[in-house]
Amino acid sequence: MKHKAILVNWTTVFTIVVLLLGVYLRFSNLDRKIYWIDEVHTSLRASGYSRTEFVEQAPRGKIVSIEEIHKFQKLTPERNFVAGIKAISSSEHSPLYYGLARVGMEFFGSSINVTRGVAASLSLLLFPSIYWLAQELFNSRFISLTVTTLVAVSPLQIIYAQEAREYSLFAVTIALASAAFLRFINHKNNFSWQWYGLTITLGLYTQPLFVLVMMAHGIYLMVVNNFRWGKLLKQYFFATALGIFLFIPWILVFIFNDDGVGMWVERDLPLNFWLQRWFLNISSTFFDWQVVYQERFFDVEQVQDFTFSFNSVFSWLVIPIFGLIIYSTYYFVTHTSRHSSFFITVLMGVTAVALGFPDLIWGGQRSTVARYILAIPLGIQLIVGYCLAVNMSNLKYSHWHKQIWRLIFALTITLSLVCSWQMLQSPTWWNKYSSYYNAEVAKIINLTEKPLIISNAKRISRSTSLSYQLQDNAKFLLLDESDNLPSIPSEFSNIFLFRPFPDFLQKLQQNNLYTIEPVFIEGHLYKITYNK
Repeated sequence: MKHKAILVNWTTVFTIVVLLLGVYLRFSNLDRKIYWIDEVHTSLRASGYSRTEFVEQAPRGKIVSIEEIHKFQKLTPERNFVAGIKAISSSEHSPLYYGLARVGMEFFGSSINVTRGVAASLSLLLFPSIYWLAQELFNSRFISLTVTTLVAVSPLQIIYAQEAREYSLFAVTIALASAAFLRFINHKNNFSWQWYGLTITLGLYTQPLFVLVMMAHGIYLMVVNNFRWGKLLKQYFFATALGIFLFIPWILVFIFNDDGVGMWVERDLPLNFWLQRWFLNISSTFFDWQVVYQERFFDVEQVQDFTFSFNSVFSWLVIPIFGLIIYSTYYFVTHTSRHSSFFITVLMGVTAVALGFPDLIWGGQRSTVARYILAIPLGIQLIVGYCLAVNMSNLKYSHWHKQIWRLIFALTITLSLVCSWQMLQSPTWWNKYSSYYNAEVAKIINLTEKPLIISNAKRISRSTSLSYQLQDNAKFLLLDESDNLPSIPSEFSNIFLFRPFPDFLQKLQQNNLYTIEPVFIEGHLYKITYNK
């Protein structure tokens, strides 16, 4: 008993230290990363503009400052809270995070620190949520603390904690609703199912993909009850109906205001890239490959991904990480209760099948987007946390056995901390996708005097993303694809073309008045020189 008390005390202190580090990592350098296109849309909608309005009202055909572009990213008296809700309803997203971002902007301003700070603050709720879920699954304080420490410094969780979008809250709702669901099953009282129904509402108002979590819960309950209709299953359907009923107002708003869902997720992806993305997404639960490579991993537009290799010694660290995950899965299935192992399997499996099956059958890249499959890394952290905790504490194991597993635990936490710290120091990361190279593009432009950036008005969101990295002396000229290049004032000696449409670029290249020089092909940056 004395040994166990010492172990618990040591674990508590260690957990507190790691949790504090996790908090620090979530709020450090919030404004350092590029504000990528999806985050631009967050500020846009929270400020009361839809994407359609943004494109229609873009200042075309005239030279404008960064401040003039950013007016769509800031709160104004004419775009009140109701306008913000209407703008949010024009997207395929649920409103909760964006409404909270709007509230944060009302109180603290419209800066990057505010919109990302809201996401970081919400991510802290994952600590008690995942602890509660682990308690419901394993009924062990030590296991729950071990799982919580893994989540606190997970590179993947910190990536989305620092992104001005709803996915940190999505992770919270997955853990919270799953814990409430297990509590409802274990206690079987009216309060438990009503509370579970409210967590369903919370999840649906956070992300439409939460419906996959609901499906996983329903499948689990039907299987463990042998598909027999009874009081428990009846209460589950009541709770689910309550959650959906409370979500109906937003469904109606969404139907009448939807701008459409992005079709990029349906673009065909070669099988080798599909597998590679899954490999990266799973490994980033504990180890992020971006610390090894500087190249962009994912190209969701052209589907021309970076091909990984093991040229660096650090890249080999992924092998023991996958070894730990595979062994932990085996240990978990063979040592934990049948209900616990089945619950986590279903929670992960429904997401994997629902998004992965259409990819493999009809083509697409839905399941390769890490933010869509957050139930899977959470499940992996529960599995690995269980394996580590039991092997570190079970009295049936020898002293050296437990010491070795404590070393493995410490090394896993250290590796996650190193990856997370490296991520904080970088101006870009793999989750920025098509905006990945904006930091390098901005660096090139910022080295010049009085730069003018010419871009397509329909792609104003991408120009806005770039503008956050540029110095104040930079100016923009937004043109439509059918426009001709107007006369440029002589004060601009450095004229750049950023992300032009192919036809527009070809038209300029065929014009003898200009010379178009590729400056940074990966970042779609060109320089225009007038021929004398």
